Amino acid sequence: MPAVERLHVELSGAGLHEITGRVDEIVSRAGCAEGLCTVFIAHTSASLLVQENADPQAARDLEAWLCRLVPENDPLYTHTAEGPDDMPAHIKAALTATSISIPILEGRLVLGTWQGIFVFEHRTGRSRREIVVHVSS
Repeated sequence: MPAVERLHVELSGAGLHEITGRVDEIVSRAGCAEGLCTVFIAHTSASLLVQENADPQAARDLEAWLCRLVPENDPLYTHTAEGPDDMPAHIKAALTATSISIPILEGRLVLGTWQGIFVFEHRTGRSRREIVVHVSS
């Protein structure tokens, strides 16, 4: 029987915020030995990534690169009513992912040694994000 839980994450600002442990807990509660875990973020200005969780410099470099690729205050933006970080946040979310799927084997998420699950917040202010975790066998 599939299990679905909503996960709420309070974020202090832009950047990568690891949620691997919280997703692991949901998988454990579901009691699924083999299956698939789908993680979905219900927002248009934040996204999800499986990324390196060992060296924080990897996250900082990724964030800096994406900010160079999609800068604030581009004169071509017309959607500007919510502040200079809003349209870039939508573009960054479009370039990344709003859902990811991770296999489950022996009751655990199948992640590589240095992989973690991250919310990639693209807005600069504090935010509360809703994530839906679906576990199926």
